[in-house]
Amino acid sequence: MNQNHYFKQSGIGLPEYVQHLKEAGYFSRAIRIIDRMLEDPTTPNCMKENLQAQREMMVRLPRQFPYSKERALEIIQEQIPDYTVEELEEQMDNGRITWIFIEGKEHVASSFFGTLCKSAAFTARLPKNPAEEENTSHELLDRASRLNRCMKIMQEKGSMAARIRIRHTVQVRDEFFVPGETYRVFIPLPADCIQQSEMEIIDCYGEPTHICAGEADTCSIHWEETMTENHPFWVEYSYKHVAPYVDPSKIKADPVQPEFFTGELAPHIVFTPYIKALCAELTDGLTDPIAKARAIYDYITKNVKYSFVPDYFCMPDIPDTCLRTLRGDCGVQALAFITLCRCAGIPAKWQSGLVADPDSAGMHDWAMFYVAPYGWMFADCSFGGSAFRAGAEERRNHYFGNLDVYRNVTTNTFMADFEPSSKFFRYDPYDNQRGEVEDSKRGYPRWEVRFDTEMVSVEEIEE
Repeated sequence: MNQNHYFKQSGIGLPEYVQHLKEAGYFSRAIRIIDRMLEDPTTPNCMKENLQAQREMMVRLPRQFPYSKERALEIIQEQIPDYTVEELEEQMDNGRITWIFIEGKEHVASSFFGTLCKSAAFTARLPKNPAEEENTSHELLDRASRLNRCMKIMQEKGSMAARIRIRHTVQVRDEFFVPGETYRVFIPLPADCIQQSEMEIIDCYGEPTHICAGEADTCSIHWEETMTENHPFWVEYSYKHVAPYVDPSKIKADPVQPEFFTGELAPHIVFTPYIKALCAELTDGLTDPIAKARAIYDYITKNVKYSFVPDYFCMPDIPDTCLRTLRGDCGVQALAFITLCRCAGIPAKWQSGLVADPDSAGMHDWAMFYVAPYGWMFADCSFGGSAFRAGAEERRNHYFGNLDVYRNVTTNTFMADFEPSSKFFRYDPYDNQRGEVEDSKRGYPRWEVRFDTEMVSVEEIEE
């Protein structure tokens, strides 16, 4: 049994009367009806799997949207006293802030303030922190300058390489720890891929139960332990990362292209009526696959606003929702690009892990697309969109076809299983960036686990 496979059926949706309750935020009542349906022997297995996934979404949703509209306004006004409710409602109306109903009342996502901080107009109204301003003035600490430098090196030398060292720590929070339980803990490791090689585990906690092979779809180190006292699990590793450079405009595509990675992958990579219509409009009159992929990339980077979203666990129809609302974070934008490319007949797939720069390690997702005779190239719509909003057109162009050296790839396939497979609902059933914990009865959502990812070192090296 692997409960995460139930998400493949979640596109079935809910009965209309249950869907109405979910949309209005009456989750307890909806769950009560679902439980009755799960006990009903006439309910088909495919529907039961769907209902179990839908049920768990509704269990987790209230934690994703903890703030009433009134409380959200108070939080903003603590920093910007003259911020008005009309301004907040405008951000909700234009889709910049993600919100739902809970018991019929509007609640905004826990990440709403971080989303607002993505707007220069909003951050200009925040109190200034002299220490932060001083720190960001140095080129090596300024991400835009660092990425521009990386881009130039890649263009001049054909690639850029680094030796990167990272330490991950995962621990159940004390208030959720159960003495005597058997815990299974997974922490991501660097995957073998186009960019990475020479992975070495420097040190780790205890004796791991399993270390996943680098060529797996998603790589991890795994422990299984019956615990009487709570303690952290950790691993420190290094790897070589090489970021190759390509100029897609100089590639002449073969007349016949491969058909792998062009199909649907439920529940998210699905060719909905809107996806089909938008894909046809964006690629109208284009025959070259690179030109089609570029048109899709341009549309997303120029139109989709970066917005932090709830855990993907709770999100239905991610690409379709992104392209209808024109908002989403890095993974949402990557899935939109992948889905549109596949709909256009262009092979495309997922890649993800961390931004691994000298200052910090943060979760990040991007896309790959394939054009013969060259092969796989990259598209980072999130970084491209940030460059567009900053007026950095050269850098936006760079992230169509290329990435940068400051990456840690842990996952090469969307919805990949761990080795060995997890049993219960994961914190993120689609990705593997910070780690996962489960015991003998359930998987642990992110708020019950403490995650820490430390950048130990980033050393530029010659190829």
